[in-house]
Amino acid sequence: MSIRRIDVGPRMSQIVIHGNTVYLAGQVGEPGGNVASQTRDILKTIDELLAKAGTDKTKIVQAIIWLADMGTFAEMNSEWDKWVPQGHTPARATGEAKLA
Repeated sequence: MSIRRIDVGPRMSQIVIHGNTVYLAGQVGEPGGNVASQTRDILKTIDELLAKAGTDKTKIVQAIIWLADMGTFAEMNSEWDKWVPQGHTPARATGEAKLA
């Protein structure tokens, strides 16, 4: 199977396609914004990356979300729920971690 990389940088690629599977690099929000605005920005970026890969959010099978503070879980979920298409929710896990 071939491997295709899109938006290749010196440390990582934003998109890697292996066969029919698309992998996206982790995305972070702009510093200084609240969690809702950061989440909106990240989800917009994900939409753009998926489009570059020739797919869309209805085909996401798994999402792993890292928050700097689980106290912002509801705020993030509010934006996520507006974004994810009904009937196309992926398997998902959310955890807390120090972010790079």
